[in-house]
Amino acid sequence: MDPKQLQELVVKAQKQAQELQSQMQSTVLEASAGGGAVTVKMNGQKRLLEVKIEPDAASDVEMLQDLVIAAVNEANRKVDEAVQASVGGMLGGMGLPI
Repeated sequence: MDPKQLQELVVKAQKQAQELQSQMQSTVLEASAGGGAVTVKMNGQKRLLEVKIEPDAASDVEMLQDLVIAAVNEANRKVDEAVQASVGGMLGGMGLPI
């Protein structure tokens, strides 16, 4: 690979990274725990946007704490999957191995 090709590849990679960051910021994923007792929304940058708690879940504080943790962890997992899928698609589009 000559220097010009390498420079073009770097520029393309930078553009793809900016597009991914923008896409992840606008992506909103939802996860729940306890059969929907706790629902959270998180963007693709792992910023927690919203937490909804069903009133019945508030009667047991320890269980509620566990459900919030479980919902947030599930949202994090979904974000990781979304990022992985996006990065994999971008790398494949650039002709690079995934």
